[in-house]
Amino acid sequence: MVSSWLIRIFGRALRLILCPMKIKLFTIPNLLTLSNLLCGAFAIVAACVAGDLTLAFYLMVLAALFDFLDGFVARLLHQSGPLGVQLDSLADDITFGLLPAVMLYILGNRTPSLLPLPGWAMLGVFVLAAFSALRLARFNIDDTQHTEFRGLPTPAAALFCGALGMLAEQYDVAIYGEALLAVALVLSLLLVSPVRMFSLKFHGFGWQGNELRYTFLVACCVLLAALRAWAIPAIIVLYVAISTVRWVLQGLKGAGK
Repeated sequence: MVSSWLIRIFGRALRLILCPMKIKLFTIPNLLTLSNLLCGAFAIVAACVAGDLTLAFYLMVLAALFDFLDGFVARLLHQSGPLGVQLDSLADDITFGLLPAVMLYILGNRTPSLLPLPGWAMLGVFVLAAFSALRLARFNIDDTQHTEFRGLPTPAAALFCGALGMLAEQYDVAIYGEALLAVALVLSLLLVSPVRMFSLKFHGFGWQGNELRYTFLVACCVLLAALRAWAIPAIIVLYVAISTVRWVLQGLKGAGK
């Protein structure tokens, strides 16, 4: 009797130590987030082992879809929580931080450079991975980014790099190593910039309050129809341009009051 009682007490204490609070790990939103992470991991394998930047790009696009759905489903099912927030950033750091840097590095080793760059120079593109981690960490503690973003979102920067890799591979486009280093640097600075960039989270389905979002989506459709695969980097540039102009005008308007 005493021994069984002690075993129960010990088991209960052990459960309290190992599981201090009940946290649901395998919710539908978390599974979608993990799908994002796995797509990023598989894309890194496709790029590094198979040398297939096109497949890596399409896996990145699929990961971006999962990244959109996890937040949408979490709000729909009322399953948002701190665990999901942290898990989302960890997944994004792999898919939209490390993966695009890997793709730029592989692409840089395939293409020539204008200057006689040393062999290690292309490692500089991994600054993008570091700044992506900073961007995601800041997002987690910044309560002002619920309706808009501060700095370029990591998926946008990643899709720009992924599209460069896919286009270079599919259309035999030579992108100089210096240009890839410049892309990594500019995107890194945009990630941590103070520029407020609009979110594509719609407030209902009406026009009012969503004017910019609907206009941007129409412009994206036009670019996709006209440029096809080449539209992806153009869309990212358009997004940055619109957000920057909007941010500057808001600053001027606020200064004039």
